[in-house]
Amino acid sequence: MQELSLNVLDIAQNSIRANASLVTITVLEDTPRHLLSISIEDDGCGMTEEQIKNVMDPFFTTRTTRKVGLGVPFFKMSAEATGGTFSIESEVGKGTRTTATYHTNHFDMLPLGDINATMLSLISVNPQLDFLYRREIDGKSFELDTREIRTILEGVPLNSPEVLTFLKEFLTENDSELNRK
Repeated sequence: MQELSLNVLDIAQNSIRANASLVTITVLEDTPRHLLSISIEDDGCGMTEEQIKNVMDPFFTTRTTRKVGLGVPFFKMSAEATGGTFSIESEVGKGTRTTATYHTNHFDMLPLGDINATMLSLISVNPQLDFLYRREIDGKSFELDTREIRTILEGVPLNSPEVLTFLKEFLTENDSELNRK
């Protein structure tokens, strides 16, 4: 994958297939320390220890539409290629957390990509699910919680054009604030 945001999309899709009702995506940047951490956590069906071992194998997938599952192995490989770390924790019936940490000054570091577009895609295609998106850069942060938005909207679907326009503007404005020096 050319961008980390595409890895996030792929791992979040795993959460959705695991029947999660809440997917939490956290992107933390510490520029002085040259670190980026990406975490995707869900409250889906979880995995056994054996399934966790298998999910690291690119030739294992629970999907019937293809014979390989490259999302988790690519996420792991991209982090470790920068000298970073990767972990996956899961409990059956409770959910799964996948975390990759990157050294951003390493020459094998991939760009984060358009993480805002990734979040908008996830929300628009899965309006029945809740997403909590946390973004932090050097101690400044914001979060987007669809549970809060759902309460305010009183029944208006999250994937209605007006809501998606608002979400796009919210993400863009807050991302600009975080990146302002």
